[in-house]
Formats: sequence, C-alpha cells, structure tokens
Amino acid sequence: MRDVQIIDRGRGPEIEWTRITVFHVWEFYRAGDGRDDIALTFGLSSRQVQAAIDYIEANRRQVEDGYARIEERIRQGNPEELEQQFRQNREKLQEWLRRKDHQPVRSESCATRMFSV
Repeated sequence: MRDVQIIDRGRGPEIEWTRITVFHVWEFYRAGDGRDDIALTFGLSSRQVQAAIDYIEANRRQVEDGYARIEERIRQGNPEELEQQFRQNREKLQEWLRRKDHQPVRSESCATRMFSV
C-alpha cells in the first residue's frame, strides 16, 4: 500500500488526491477531535488524516502561522469593489428569478403536444 503524501499545489499543504488542506485537519485536531472522527468528517481514510497530523506535528509552527494568516484574511473581509460586484450579481439573479416566476405556465406537457393528433 502506497504512503499518503502531503503535497502543495499552491493552496498550502494538502492531502494528495484530495482538496483537503492540513489547515482543514488542523482546525479539528487543535479542538481535540481524534483522527477517526476527523476522517469521518471529511470522508477520508484514517491513514490520510494521520499523514496530515504527522505533517502538522513535524511542521507545527508553519501550520500555526499559516492558519493565523488565513484567519486574519477572513477577519479583513472582502475589498469593497468585490462586495459591490457581489451585490450587483445578487440583484441580477433576483431580477432574473422574478421574471422567471412571472412567465406563463403551460398546462400541457411536451409529451402531450408531441403525441396529440
């Protein structure tokens, strides 16, 4: 059986063949969750989670620092330009849904129209 690898594709260290980073595992691990519980949470094998825990223990300072940077970015929120774009897109979606809801509903199905003589 092949060893589980921790790789970095530019999003931070993650469990190979998944999109689960060690930061995801760290969040639960530091809260006291066990390996098997974390595995169930993310749909991973215990071996995959253990590889992440081993990585965390071997690189604890870097993981803590990286997680702190993630938390800081979250606290800062999105730039105003991005929030404005979100608002505009939400308004466009709501307008589209309103128009869609007001379109007439046909009483006959496609199958009825297709097979009527």
